Amino acid sequence: MIAYIFPGQGAQFPGMGKDLYESREAAKKMFDRANDVLGFDIKKVMFEGTEEALKQTNVTQPAVFLHAVVAAATDPGFNPDMVAGHSLGEFSALVANKVLSFEDGLKLVHQRALAMQEACEINPSTMAAILGLADEVVEEICAAIHDEVVVPANYNCPGQLVISGSLRGIQIACEKMKEAGAKRALPLPVGGAFHSPLMEPARVKLQRAIEETVFQDPICPIYQNVSTTAITDVPIIKKNLIAQLTAPVKWTQSVQNMVADGAVSFIECGPGKVLQGLVKKIHKEAEVSGL
Repeated sequence: MIAYIFPGQGAQFPGMGKDLYESREAAKKMFDRANDVLGFDIKKVMFEGTEEALKQTNVTQPAVFLHAVVAAATDPGFNPDMVAGHSLGEFSALVANKVLSFEDGLKLVHQRALAMQEACEINPSTMAAILGLADEVVEEICAAIHDEVVVPANYNCPGQLVISGSLRGIQIACEKMKEAGAKRALPLPVGGAFHSPLMEPARVKLQRAIEETVFQDPICPIYQNVSTTAITDVPIIKKNLIAQLTAPVKWTQSVQNMVADGAVSFIECGPGKVLQGLVKKIHKEAEVSGL
């Protein structure tokens, strides 16, 4: 069985999507439509913008989403048995399996980016990658920090867990992780504590937008970050998507469940190869490739 997987924020790079635009007529139409929906020239930023310009959350999220969705939609061999997306990538996955229209997916992603940016400004916060510790140890250390917000945010692969929280909380947690034997406890260059309770203001805003959006029945199951299991029920898909902003991304568990359900080949749709690398670390026998 073939699983199509979709990357999240951090996969962007200058010039992204230009090859798709220049080589596929259908891709041109989708990029042009995206400019109309967003109300700014996303193409120009993606094709000509600097790394710094692409790092702005309100640009990054639509750019990564657009690249991923266009790659899948314009590939003649696209025929998924299952889909999954890492954080932001879940929206791309929901367009790919026909739950969301391209336009509605793009609108939601844009609203998500703006809401997250606002939440970051309300609560100065950050994230850190913890390498070389068991998930249980990271969870215990986070739970033991009482005066600050610190939570596991991204279960990327065994031995790689990203934590999220207040600036002071992450500082304290990194010191404790190193004392516990972490190979690295590395603060990340992000503007906020994604997938933590500090994103609650963004979750409230996004919930309204999601509830007002039409969701269709999927053509194949999606393994969502919150639940990690095969989902085809639209009300549950909506509920999980709303919960995602303040809940951890359980990527390790999602890939393990996809493999258990028969996935042997994982195809990454979108910029970069980050997810291909994570899948190989989670399941060495998996075949991985990109679109």
